[in-house]
Amino acid sequence: MVGKLTGFLGNLLSGGGTKSVDKEPERSEGVDHNGYTIYAAPKPSGSQWNLAGVVAKEIDGEQREHAYIRADTYTSKEDAEKFSIAKGRQLVDERGDKLFD
Repeated sequence: MVGKLTGFLGNLLSGGGTKSVDKEPERSEGVDHNGYTIYAAPKPSGSQWNLAGVVAKEIDGEQREHAYIRADTYTSKEDAEKFSIAKGRQLVDERGDKLFD
């Protein structure tokens, strides 16, 4: 009984017997900002788009990245990209290299 319950809960929590693989969102062309590169990567959310992106910088010869996603949604992918870049700039201005800690 315990084995069946554990298996049932495991399937329930993992989304069933088959796992879907989330495709990595497409990144926009990078935008340079104060030595960082910001990529918009909005994620589809039903018929809308979530604000999401990546801030990247090479530090000591190593490419470092910080991905971010917010609950903000937009009706067009273009608006989501625009605001994703703006959020990336804000993160760089507020946190700088601490983004990668």
